[in-house]
This record gives sequence, structure tokens and C-alpha cells, in this order.
Amino acid sequence: MSISVLRTADAWWALTADGTAVRIDTAAGTTAELLADRAAVEAAAASAGTTAVSDLDLVAPVTTPCRVVAQMTNYVSHVTESGLDPETIPLTFFRKASGSINGPHADIVRPAHVRFLDYEVELGLVMGRALEVGDEVTADNWTDFVAGMVITNDVSARDVQLPKTQFYEAKSYPTFTPTGPVLVLLDGSELERFRELRLRLTVNGEVRQDNTGADMIYTPAQALAALARFQRLAPGDLVLTGTPGGTALKAPPRVVEKIGALLPPAVKWKAFFKSQAKNPHYLQEGDVVEITIETPDGKIDLGRQRTTVRHAR
Repeated sequence: MSISVLRTADAWWALTADGTAVRIDTAAGTTAELLADRAAVEAAAASAGTTAVSDLDLVAPVTTPCRVVAQMTNYVSHVTESGLDPETIPLTFFRKASGSINGPHADIVRPAHVRFLDYEVELGLVMGRALEVGDEVTADNWTDFVAGMVITNDVSARDVQLPKTQFYEAKSYPTFTPTGPVLVLLDGSELERFRELRLRLTVNGEVRQDNTGADMIYTPAQALAALARFQRLAPGDLVLTGTPGGTALKAPPRVVEKIGALLPPAVKWKAFFKSQAKNPHYLQEGDVVEITIETPDGKIDLGRQRTTVRHAR
């Protein structure tokens, strides 16, 4: 049975059956410590609620520092709109600085030098058990390593990412990983329902991304099995599982792409971003980004993340 956990600056909270929140009686300061105090979490979830969730000033339910590992191009729709073939996409990862983790209702701050700010709704897996290098992860046991799921937004500075051909800087600025509002703790059978989860992102009420986990190319089991070859993960670490189609960034037409390949890099990127300046979908000052992830029956509901874009002053 799922349990939804929230966090404020000074406490952990559990959602109760009536939709209110009750403070968890725990000394846990980190997500990992909270996961180890499961009895306190279950006791709170089973008790009578005392506080309206709207009265809580929520922060991310994943504490830092932690490891943040993300899958690249893991949805068929995103790969296709990027001009690539899903059949040829390898299973690859990149890291984000955990300093990019931000609250579910806090502002996304665009650095002054960034012009092309993009959004990427992603299902986040929160580790509940250590994944050691050399561990065998299979379709039958992957859920043993995962405690639950959260909403994440893999915010990206495209004009940093593309010319530098790297992800770490472009996706690691402070506030670039809004997380939460809730960490939903799930058992194995519930985690297996990831294909049913609908990921939906709107900007100012306009739907930009809307797809389900069934569009994934590589499953969480495959991702964790690959990570176990080289990357240790600890309880409380966060794994992002890719984004569906609908991001602001789109691949250029084939003819334009072929012409661009003949140009010096500096000229090519100048021309590309000149064309991108006409794209209205990049995030602007005051834009409101809302994200939901849930199953059709509502039995797994990761809440609603609502953030506003602000420009650094």
C-alpha cells in the first residue's frame, strides 16, 4: 500500500486517508534516514490528520547532498522528435548536481546568460536500498532497490548544453531539478505499474508533454542493471528516467541539418539559435509550469508540482 510523504524545512509529514497531513514522529534529517524509520512513517499515515496540506510550506522530499543520475533519450516520442531512430538508441546516463534540487513550488531561476530554457517532465525513482557495483538487477528484483517515486523536472539550458556537447553544466544550475511535492513510497507490485503512469506537463495551462511510461525505451530494471556495472547508489539517491516528447527543443529539418553539418561549429550554432529565437515554447519570465504524474485509477498519484520561472537579477 502506498504512503505519501511530504517535507517542510523542519519536519516530515505523511498524508492520511482523508487527505490531510500528520507530522511524522521521527528524528530523521535526511531522506535515507526517513526511509530507515519506516515504522514511524506507517504509524503517522495510519493516524488522524491534523493539518491541511495547503498550510504546509513544502520543500523537496529528496534531501541533499545525494546522487542524481539521469537517463538520456528514453522515450520513443522524444527520440523521434529529435530526429533519431528509437531502435538505435543506447542506454546512456548523465549526472546532475544535487544542488539543482528545488522545492515543488519554488521558482525556477534562469541564469542571466541563458536564453533558451527548456522543461522535461521526468519520473524520479528514489532508492531505498544500496545498489552496489556488481549487484545483479533483474526484472524480478529491481523493485527491491527502489523505495518510491517523485515528480521531477529536468530543466535544461539548451544554449549551454548543445554547443558544449555536455549535460552536466546545462542541467545543474540551482533550481534546475524541481522535485516533489510528495515522495510516494510503493511496494513492488505498485512500482511495476510505472508503464501506466501518465506524465503531463503544462506551461501557463497549455499542454506541452503528455504521455505514459509505456513509451519508455529502457525500463527501470534495465537502467538499474546498467548502473550496477559502474555506479554505486545509496538510499535517498535519485534516478531520473527520461522525458517524453513535447520539449521546446526540436530537431531541425533534414535539409537544414545536412547544411549545418558543413558549417564550422561556431557558425552552425549561431545559425541554429537564431532560428530557435523564433520558438515560443522556451520558458520565459513569469511562465507557470505544472506537472502531474498518476495512474488512470488515481491509486498512484505523485501530486501536482507548480513552479514559476524567474530571471536572475
